Amino acid sequence: MRAILAIDQGTTNSKAVLVSEKGEIVGRGSAAVGISYPREGWVEQDPRRLYASVCEAIDACLKTSPDVTIEAVAISNQRESVTAWDAETGEPLGPVVSWQCRRTAQDCERLIADGHLGRVQALTGLPLDPMFPGSKFRWLLDRIPAGRPVRLGTIDSWLIHCLTGGRRHVCDASNAARSQLFDLREQKWREELGGIFGVDIALLPDVLDSSADFGRTQGLSGVPDGTPIMAAIGDSHAALFGHGAFKPGDGKVTFGTGSSVMTTLPQFIAPRNGVTTTVAWRIGGEPTFAFEGNILVCAASLPWMADILGLADVAALVELAASAEPGAPGFVPAFVGLGAPHWNSDARALFSQINFKTTRAQMARSVTDSIAFQVHDVIAAMRTQSGGALGALYVDGGPSQNRFLMQCVSNLIEHPVIQCEAPEASALGAAYLAGLSLGLWSDLHVVSELPRTTRTIEPQAVNRAALLATWNDALARSTSRETQAKGE
Repeated sequence: MRAILAIDQGTTNSKAVLVSEKGEIVGRGSAAVGISYPREGWVEQDPRRLYASVCEAIDACLKTSPDVTIEAVAISNQRESVTAWDAETGEPLGPVVSWQCRRTAQDCERLIADGHLGRVQALTGLPLDPMFPGSKFRWLLDRIPAGRPVRLGTIDSWLIHCLTGGRRHVCDASNAARSQLFDLREQKWREELGGIFGVDIALLPDVLDSSADFGRTQGLSGVPDGTPIMAAIGDSHAALFGHGAFKPGDGKVTFGTGSSVMTTLPQFIAPRNGVTTTVAWRIGGEPTFAFEGNILVCAASLPWMADILGLADVAALVELAASAEPGAPGFVPAFVGLGAPHWNSDARALFSQINFKTTRAQMARSVTDSIAFQVHDVIAAMRTQSGGALGALYVDGGPSQNRFLMQCVSNLIEHPVIQCEAPEASALGAAYLAGLSLGLWSDLHVVSELPRTTRTIEPQAVNRAALLATWNDALARSTSRETQAKGE
């Protein structure tokens, strides 16, 4: 059996799946990555451990899979996380600074105060927020001894460096588009952006299409040396591709630690209303653009609340939440500030409108509902900006398999959501891109026709006005100056 080995390197886990030429998953493996919080607001990972987790996931996948011929390797990866390494030895020169990390918040504030926000958004489609890599690259460079031959990169470039034995320093256009150093219209690194952030763009990887030849494997256990790496793409973009969301207006919501809402665009549209514009993928030198809204804390609030309420697990929390009517209290999961469409680094997580009659079930419901409210706000901002109709909306990630949670999302956005049986949408998208490179599938139409098992959840009537009033009241309290002062 011919197959593609797809790596999905995420925030907390690395996964490996084997995808057959029929587009079916025939093998799976995973391994934990590990994450650390050295200071309040700082989030980082060990680059060596990150790559080791990929190797462990591949090993687990191959041990349980049928006999296959691996035609190619494909990569999807956590985005906006960056690291640095020695160009000659491959030795890491710092941690992986996570997309969740807020260590450069003050640097971003200074750049905004200096008047750079408008120009950065116009060129890159991204706001000046510590989630994005520009300021993180500068932070890493400031801590590397002078004279070291440095390479900077997003996670796809670090993995490709490791997988090829240090022979290639490349990334794909979707990952480059999330760096704040990449000109979306020109599709290249821009010296002007490097100057704003204080980053020498010569240290960055060469940018290739998402479906391209990224090099050959070297020393990867279980995989023959010389196996081509034929695709690389950011995980959220890969999920959009994996769902076959190729028509303008089609979109997806990925639910994980945070959440990514993305919709395909007919052409480049400059961002506003708190959403970003990005390269969804690039094939044959032609970029496909998308709107995206990044929610910083999504499912991560569920185990936190389950623990506080003394519940066994997240499933027990959701079951308790389902027993309560929606409404007060309100809850805003701004543990590390708020992402799209609000972009407020100083927002504080809080409950509002609690009284002596508030029950455990209501507390649980307010936390589960916060997932749907955040998706609603992003979708509303996208609808306002695009002016076009929302098309097919797919959902993926662990929480997407829960009917109750997805029904809440569908109700609030007043639009059907499509659950997908296979949770590995990102890995599938990367595999499909590699298959295009290899000629296993001839074009996007053939990819869109590959088998997918889905279930559609239709919206139900709810008192949206009352629910949104509670949510917006909690938001206002979360972002008020008084709340910020108390939180500090």
